[in-house]
Amino acid sequence: MGELKIEVDPAEVGLDEARLRRMDDYFQAYVDDGRMPGWSLLVSKRGQVAHLAHAGYRHVENGLRVDDDTIWRLASLTKPIVSVAAMMLYEQGAFGLHDPVSDYIPAFGETRVYRNGMAGSPNTDPLLEPIRIWHLLTHTSGLTVGAWQAHPVEQIYAQAGYIWDAPPGVDLAGACEGWAGFPLLFTPGTQWNYGVSVDVLGRVLEVVTGKSIDEVLADLVLGPLGMTETSFWVDEAQTHRVVPVYSPRPEGGPAFRNDPLSPLPTSKPTFLSAGGGLFTTLSDYHRFCQFLLGGGELHGTRLLGTRTLAYMGKNHLPGGADLAAVGRRVMFGQPTYEGLGFGLGFQTVVDAAATKILISPSEISWYSGYSTLFMVDPIEQLSVQFFSSFAPVKTYPLYGRLRQLAYQALID
Repeated sequence: MGELKIEVDPAEVGLDEARLRRMDDYFQAYVDDGRMPGWSLLVSKRGQVAHLAHAGYRHVENGLRVDDDTIWRLASLTKPIVSVAAMMLYEQGAFGLHDPVSDYIPAFGETRVYRNGMAGSPNTDPLLEPIRIWHLLTHTSGLTVGAWQAHPVEQIYAQAGYIWDAPPGVDLAGACEGWAGFPLLFTPGTQWNYGVSVDVLGRVLEVVTGKSIDEVLADLVLGPLGMTETSFWVDEAQTHRVVPVYSPRPEGGPAFRNDPLSPLPTSKPTFLSAGGGLFTTLSDYHRFCQFLLGGGELHGTRLLGTRTLAYMGKNHLPGGADLAAVGRRVMFGQPTYEGLGFGLGFQTVVDAAATKILISPSEISWYSGYSTLFMVDPIEQLSVQFFSSFAPVKTYPLYGRLRQLAYQALID
């Protein structure tokens, strides 16, 4: 079980303790009125934990409170870990960023792009540009999910049983065969759309290593960083530590339990979601954040070169545009994409002023539909994690508030 503690007086590292407590006060209000079940918050500066807080319950029904040992569903915060593993293999020469994905998953050599028509009879065109590895890392592949069903292609996914991940009994390799048979939303490299790109990337890593994605992550990232409680499943004896997902009631009032993953996987599942399947603790993900803050190194263990990690943190969207310009939709409805870009696995900052959020130009970050969020800022030597288990994340302005409350606490 992870052990966390305050390691430094905030004032010693340029943080104001009273201002840090503003973060607690703001998020505590969500628990007090029942809008959210509970949360954990960690602020680290210059590699030392300066602020740590928990509030509310991991199991409202059982009266179990959130604490250091709570296990969280990472959902899309799985993606940065998989992206780091991919770039570690890239550093070894396993593939090039311009390589067509069909070199590793041949079915994508036959993928076509949507032109028009209904889900039952779409008109498609051959690809003028193949899906490449960098398209998977940046979500510019044209792949999507079936959950929203706002577009005929998304309806095609949903009708085939691919709502978020894969239909029952289909593994990652089989899912990639299925996705390759669906038309793309757009020509790869021309727009940004949130979908199953990183799941496909996970399959590429399986192909180049000859191992399953859980083994790839354990060997390359989780083991070396000491992330001993991060996995695609949870031991039966530890399931009481896992937070269920809660959601708002349409009529208002306290959030209700709305668990999409029940029963919990207590052994290796058939489908290993490289895009959203990991469970973790605050302590484990803090180690990952410190690795990012350390330029690819943690406590003497280097996994990535400094230039590689810096390259991942640049904006790789077409033409250097921001997400407001090339994003097909705002993820989960969050209206915060002006001035923000996307790198190789992380959200980046293109124009800090344009975001209208107190934010740093060097920050890399991401967040999930289950309200797990992190940000790492190498210039300020700051990392912040906010973990809850509430969906949809768009319900409340968590993304912007976390930043404005974190950066206002800096006084150095």
